[in-house]
Amino acid sequence: MSEQFEVWANLILAWVGFGTLTGLFAKAIMPGRDPGGPIATLAMGIGGSVIGCGTLSLCFEGYHVSPLSMTGFVVATGGAFVILFFYKLLSGQVVDESQPPPPRRMRLYSTRRRSARREPVDHY
Repeated sequence: MSEQFEVWANLILAWVGFGTLTGLFAKAIMPGRDPGGPIATLAMGIGGSVIGCGTLSLCFEGYHVSPLSMTGFVVATGGAFVILFFYKLLSGQVVDESQPPPPRRMRLYSTRRRSARREPVDHY
């Protein structure tokens, strides 16, 4: 029982480390500011591994790739990149940078205190 627990713990820790690395690498490749914290990066890396290795197995029938290999790392990073792209697309962060930025919103009130005495304004 203890041996089986060690195997599962080792496998889970390997997937966590692998998912974090692939998620970080995909975030490094993607231009712009990336959403999500460490848990989102980990989930993106593991999901990218499933998507990338599954797509590779689907395209090349009979070809099985281990996610914990160099080929697996490349396709997992590609899968995480796709997940990150769609996440940014659905959250509205993908914008056309050839357009000028939108105007800033004006405040309805000022956070500064106004002086008790108003200065006269010259109107011409």
